[in-house]
Amino acid sequence: MKTTASTLVLSMSLAFGVIAAAATPAQAAPKTASAADVSDAALVRTLPGFKEGSADVNGVHLHYVEGGSGSAVVLLPGWPETWWAWHKVMPALARHHRVIAVDLRGMGASSMPAGGYDKKTMAADVAALVRHLGLGKATVIGHDIGSQVAYAYAVNFPQATDKVVLIDVPHPDQSLYSWPILPQADTFGDKIDDAHPFAWWFAFHQVKGLPEELLEGRQYKEQEWFFRYLLKDESAIDARDRAVYRKAYASREAIRAGNAWYQAFPQDILDDKTYGKLTMPVLAIGGPGYGWLEAVLTPKTTKLKLVKAEGSGHFVQEEKPAETVAWIDDFLNRND
Repeated sequence: MKTTASTLVLSMSLAFGVIAAAATPAQAAPKTASAADVSDAALVRTLPGFKEGSADVNGVHLHYVEGGSGSAVVLLPGWPETWWAWHKVMPALARHHRVIAVDLRGMGASSMPAGGYDKKTMAADVAALVRHLGLGKATVIGHDIGSQVAYAYAVNFPQATDKVVLIDVPHPDQSLYSWPILPQADTFGDKIDDAHPFAWWFAFHQVKGLPEELLEGRQYKEQEWFFRYLLKDESAIDARDRAVYRKAYASREAIRAGNAWYQAFPQDILDDKTYGKLTMPVLAIGGPGYGWLEAVLTPKTTKLKLVKAEGSGHFVQEEKPAETVAWIDDFLNRND
């Protein structure tokens, strides 16, 4: 049977509706955290020595949280999170570094423009912020979408890059076009099968307009499913964390902007074809994405160190914060 674009959209919409409807009361968003509890100001107060900042750079308004002193370390989070994704590792990294955790274009308290969600443009946002802050060279550390932006930053702004850390996700490349639209039999359940991951949301987020209609005011249902599927330790992202992300992605604009990171993948793939190798040191830390990182990065780097985060799901810096800090410290202290 010939599959049309409209049939695909309808099928995915129905499938997502089943997932949303299946959410149990235990999976519902926490009711105990008020809006004030999860404001950026309240969250920053839990991190002694850190403060909020913002800057208008490259045509966007970027919100960030910074603390510590020493060589610059820029932290870039991914979907469906904000700068808060790094809160477990920020204090330890700030002992020896000036740490800046950034809300990317379309995220949190940063602006959500109509376009510019390709990773090359988002990397230019970060590069402009680095210049604005007078950091010179920086080590850029990214997770998920933030990892893709970190790679784009390093390849497009090598003169402003000291080292790079990529967690669980590489930059989009041609291989994404070979990913299956259906899971293999008996491989898709409540928890990710590391050998047979099924990233259905990569396709769902390509659809313009529909996710906003389905998810406005209940985006947390998708988030809860995502956290359940990709976390090995579900307690690593607790009730307060989930309330932070529920608030951050509740609006139509936030849902649209988050989806736009995925809708830019075809352009990211075209950009990737023009890139040379990364010549600075690169650390890649993988949970379920270890094999993906290895396959994509090995031919694209000259100084690659790969680490397997044993026992961790996708959210490595939250599931294994002490180990993540140790891996990063060791990497940053190496002279090679």
